[in-house]
Amino acid sequence: MELAGALQLGELAAAFAALPVFPLFDTAYFIVSVLYLKYEPGAVEMSRKSPFASWLCAMLHCFGSYILAGLLLGEPPIEYFSNNSSVILATAVWYLIFFCPMNLFYKCVSFLPLKLVFVAMKEVVRVRKMAAGVHHAHHRYHHGWFVMVATGWVKGSGVALLSNFEQLLRGVWKPETNEILHMSFPTKASLYGTVLFTLQQTHWLPISEANLIFFFTMFMIVCKVFMTATHSHASPFAPVENFLCPVFFGSVSSGHTSHHHDHQHGASHEVSHPPPPPAKSKEELNEGTRKRKAKKAE
Repeated sequence: MELAGALQLGELAAAFAALPVFPLFDTAYFIVSVLYLKYEPGAVEMSRKSPFASWLCAMLHCFGSYILAGLLLGEPPIEYFSNNSSVILATAVWYLIFFCPMNLFYKCVSFLPLKLVFVAMKEVVRVRKMAAGVHHAHHRYHHGWFVMVATGWVKGSGVALLSNFEQLLRGVWKPETNEILHMSFPTKASLYGTVLFTLQQTHWLPISEANLIFFFTMFMIVCKVFMTATHSHASPFAPVENFLCPVFFGSVSSGHTSHHHDHQHGASHEVSHPPPPPAKSKEELNEGTRKRKAKKAE
């Protein structure tokens, strides 16, 4: 009975991995990506003032992962734009979300129950892109583990990694929002998932690619749908990271920081309020008095 269940699960995973993502899942991916662009402050005003800049930002949100992966592998970064069907579909989604009369399309796709469906479908595309990126890099660099991880990672989170460049197109410069410094959950999950796909591709992880795609997609769907439904930004990896990071990488010493702060505060206090000069002795005072009297006599 257990063997039959395992065989059915394997068949389900294989059928799921072979499921085509175009056009249904890609449409959901474009809808969620352009929705996130519209949520950015000033994005709607920019679409009215400069529709071309808005369209470029939307294309980065939709195809940024392919552009960055192409740069890493020495391929033309604009090559994916030769896929006319995907570009036209993404452009149609952008136009409807930003310029549909009475905002009808935006109101429909941002309706929370429907939006959760689109978010789940987007994670299907994300994991598929990660697996494809690792497979592509493995074909080019058979023993390049780090190349596989890097390629799969940017395939899964390239839009976030290009966020600073996309902000420049909108006339915004916020270097403190660098995704490398402050990784969001999708970026971290893409990195961890890509490591798993790399281990599977190099036969260090005893699981089929179809099963790994299926299980990791389910994990991503559950996490992202829950976070979107509850408007939460807390990472599910936080408890494990909070436990492991101080062990392996250490933590900032609060005592050293406060001591350093006190030292700086004391130094600045000394600079702003120099110590009073030493008191003069009785002989120095008498000598000064005699000099003043002599000067008056002269």
